[in-house]
Amino acid sequence: MTRRESLQLLALLASFAVAGYAAIRLLAGNPIGIAAWFVGSAVVHDLVLFPLYAGLDAALVLLLRRHPTLATVGGVPWLNHLRVPAVVSGLLLLVWAPLILRLPTEFHLASGLSEQPFLPHWLAVTLALFGISATTLLARVATKTRRAASPRKRSTDEATITQN
Repeated sequence: MTRRESLQLLALLASFAVAGYAAIRLLAGNPIGIAAWFVGSAVVHDLVLFPLYAGLDAALVLLLRRHPTLATVGGVPWLNHLRVPAVVSGLLLLVWAPLILRLPTEFHLASGLSEQPFLPHWLAVTLALFGISATTLLARVATKTRRAASPRKRSTDEATITQN
């Protein structure tokens, strides 16, 4: 076994130890409620959320295939610049939905913190994600445009051949 494999095995065992500790702590409170939450979330994801976002993505891909001129901005494909921030924002909404939507929770009792800033913070993070993605897309378009506009330098060999 190489040193790298030994480190990977050690990291894997450490992650199992942390996951085991978290499971023990999590199940100590309400094991039936936790199990129901995991099963329910898996069912809701597989039967509701996955068909919803996979269907939206498939419809968008189909639309872009039928209208290829819409698929790029300045010659750069833009779809992943929409997908990535949408997925990250959606995951944040999914995880923090009770606090973002200001549903009744025991968050204040457990933490002593207010539930008020979660909606504006989520909106700010979502705006920042889409802003960063749009900036990245614009930078890619500018780079591609600049490369297409600049003439390639000919090598000295090509210049010599052309002159003779």
